[in-house]
Amino acid sequence: MNAPARPETMFRSLNPATGEQFGSYRLHDGTEVEAALGRSFAAWGTVRAAGVAERARLLLQLADRLDANLEAFARLMTLEMGKPINEARGEIRKCAATCRTTAELGPGWLEPLAVKSPARASRVRYEGLGPILAIMPWNFPFWQVIRFFAPAFLAGNTTVVKHAENVPACAEALEKLFVEAGMPDGVLVNLRVDHPTVGKLIADSRIRSVTVTGSVRAGRTIAGLAGAAGKKAVLELGGSDPFIVFADADFNAAVKLAVAARHNNSGQSCVCAKRFLVEESIAADFTEAFVEASRQIAYGDPLDERHGLGPMARADLRAGLQDQLDRSIAGGARVALAGGTVDGPGFFFAPTVLTNVADDNVAAREELFGPVAPIFRFADEAEALRIANGTEFGLAAAVWTRDEERARRMEQSVEAGAVFINDMVRSDAHISFGGIKSSGYGRELGQVGITEFTNAKTVWIG
Repeated sequence: MNAPARPETMFRSLNPATGEQFGSYRLHDGTEVEAALGRSFAAWGTVRAAGVAERARLLLQLADRLDANLEAFARLMTLEMGKPINEARGEIRKCAATCRTTAELGPGWLEPLAVKSPARASRVRYEGLGPILAIMPWNFPFWQVIRFFAPAFLAGNTTVVKHAENVPACAEALEKLFVEAGMPDGVLVNLRVDHPTVGKLIADSRIRSVTVTGSVRAGRTIAGLAGAAGKKAVLELGGSDPFIVFADADFNAAVKLAVAARHNNSGQSCVCAKRFLVEESIAADFTEAFVEASRQIAYGDPLDERHGLGPMARADLRAGLQDQLDRSIAGGARVALAGGTVDGPGFFFAPTVLTNVADDNVAAREELFGPVAPIFRFADEAEALRIANGTEFGLAAAVWTRDEERARRMEQSVEAGAVFINDMVRSDAHISFGGIKSSGYGRELGQVGITEFTNAKTVWIG
């Protein structure tokens, strides 16, 4: 652990299940920040010269080290941000799988694009830009970093990570992981810095682009700083994903995945079902089944494998969600399952289900980042679309129907960066991920995402 410092200059590790602090880390000073930038910029030269095949090999080594440290990393995540231990193990497995998928398919995605033109030959090459500043959130401490890093590194970039202030131990573990995996020094450096220093990093000529996953407010602030510096930014911000269930859907499957989607990561995920839109004729049955399944979710110590719901990550996040719940009820929403703040140690919040939610209700307009599920009824396809598109967000959506023509119409009409038919929303290394509207812009993962942080260089041969 680092030397003591004033509280305002520290990142702290708190156990959300108990509220107890178990670690503190001082901010990096100006000399350390300068050294980190220098290492990252120097590493870019090494990475660029290594070539795609060598970078793919290093990603495979990174995957092996993730697998080897699965239990240690999973436990660390659970202790630091409260993720149920089984979900934490799943996060590490997903990180390793993404490294392997990117190493396998990424070289093909980065092949120069041959273009027909008046030239004797012409093509577009995809080349890395240099060090990318990655401003990462706390809810998926390992996955958020690997999700960005794997394709960006294969494309020929290095990474400077400014991780969330409440997961400093996970951030340090990630940096050490890259060393153990045999990555060149400086490929990924972790910086603990305050907000003014983030602005200075963005303005530094060695930082070539920025990616941020976080709140709408944070994303717009970072985008403004990047724009002022003439640099590209990729934003993955909030979401209020609709989960739309038509009467002809597979009812049992829809209920099962609806409950899982709302309570994954204790409901603390940008891309997960947050509003449940159900056709009138099955709405009562769906609500009853959803409430009963939610009632059965065991919550408590996230290190206990019997618990499917852990605490919220911070006390202020729980207080904010309770405030949203109180305002939703005051605005006319009815409580179908009474949960909310749980008395006692830790930051627990029990599953809660709301019905009778009007269009102007808090539960309809704001992102509920925790285990609160508002259920809406709709009469027909047009009303379902009106409710689904009636927010500022546009990250992802799920549509449940056996009617293939309806599914195609919904796929075209829902305002979102991704539409999942008869499944829950998720991110996957094979295909691009990102949102529209206030959910951000730009893409990660897949063939589209791997080129976000590249110079698409035109080559014209006369």
